[in-house]
Amino acid sequence: MSVVDAGLPPVHGFVDRDGRLVDAGPRLDDLNTRAGGALGEPFAVPQVAVLARLAQRLGITVARHVQVADGPDELELWVRADPVEEGVRLELGGWKLRAPWTPPVDPARRDRDLLLQDADWWWETDATLRLTAVAAEAARFGVTPETALAKPLASLFALEMDAEGAMPMLGVLTVHQPFERQAATVRATGQAVTLSANPTLNAEGLFAGYVGAVRAGTREPQPGDDRSTDPLDAFSARLDRALRTPLGRIIANADSIHAQTEGPIRRDYADYASDIASAGRHLLGLVDDLVDLQAVERPDFAPAAEPIDLADIGRRAAGLLGVRAAERGVKIDAPQDIDRAPATGEFKRVLQILVNLIGNAVRYSPDGGMVWIRTHRDRGTAVIIVADQGKGIAPEDQERIFDKFERVDPSEPGGSGLGLYIARRLARAMGGDLTVDSAPGQGARFMLTLPGAVG
Repeated sequence: MSVVDAGLPPVHGFVDRDGRLVDAGPRLDDLNTRAGGALGEPFAVPQVAVLARLAQRLGITVARHVQVADGPDELELWVRADPVEEGVRLELGGWKLRAPWTPPVDPARRDRDLLLQDADWWWETDATLRLTAVAAEAARFGVTPETALAKPLASLFALEMDAEGAMPMLGVLTVHQPFERQAATVRATGQAVTLSANPTLNAEGLFAGYVGAVRAGTREPQPGDDRSTDPLDAFSARLDRALRTPLGRIIANADSIHAQTEGPIRRDYADYASDIASAGRHLLGLVDDLVDLQAVERPDFAPAAEPIDLADIGRRAAGLLGVRAAERGVKIDAPQDIDRAPATGEFKRVLQILVNLIGNAVRYSPDGGMVWIRTHRDRGTAVIIVADQGKGIAPEDQERIFDKFERVDPSEPGGSGLGLYIARRLARAMGGDLTVDSAPGQGARFMLTLPGAVG
């Protein structure tokens, strides 16, 4: 940009009644040009154009300091706008150049971001190692975030020794140091994971707990792991890593603003923050769908075959969606504690299917409606049914809803059109199926069948 000297005299210009800059001194003309405008065209410097419109609308002189962007820098100006019959006369003085503000580097925030990069989910504890926060993504690993809070960290994970017979986590807990590559299993499902964590400090600089990352598998991702021979695989891995962490941060910050944890704010601003968090969750769900889509369409995709209980997973899925249902006044009638439906499948994938089905049922139920979850056995198979009181699905649409990117009514709020496609692919990959029985005005009954097991 051109050199600005605060000792130079003011610059004058003129904006006509249609908002076009029709006359300007050299420095104002240069500034307007760098902003993408030209003489005879609409004034392109927004902060000054706003003052000109305000002066014209009110019919009075308006004068104030403004800051405008000029390339990578910021320019501080004193602007006076005088309305006349033909338009607005401008006088711009000061012309003080200042470097743009940049937030200071927060080492704690930076370390946290690096720790959580590529993580499947995360957790936080207080100084006594009791859980104070668990990411919503933990539900994909069979962990219910709401019920995990206030419990010891050890209630989530069973630690395992590494190849040298050591447990990195135990070696540093007493001295409040970071740890990484701690092999563990999720107690709820037996899923193998790797844990890493950094200590957190309070305002006095004293140990306040840990923030930790959980990664599926038995080792940390290594550089070059995403260099698959399949370009789609590599792209999917990079997309997942590039979007998940910033989206998680956006959601967490927006939720914090909405909850007004740092102090009261205007109600409309709090509502905006809630909308931002909802949009972030929608995008995060789309990322999950795209990653799952890439996985289920691989020719070598094979879910685990482990003994599960459909009734138990149905209860867990209902618990995960209880808050969402309560907000709509929808009641979820989950299987009773005594109900059993032994089956064979992968716990995490079956939970994923049921969360999708119950979430859809809640979304399309009328306010104050009911969602039923029932299980039974039939000729060597285990069946779980999710039924709702929604508007139903026409016979001609009942197969189409299982197609990729298909939705019965695209104008309605909803997901990407991948949920049911992925759910059916998962069900069939586990030796079962996903079907629907419905009619317009009579709700819908989705039936997940899996190979039965002795129980």
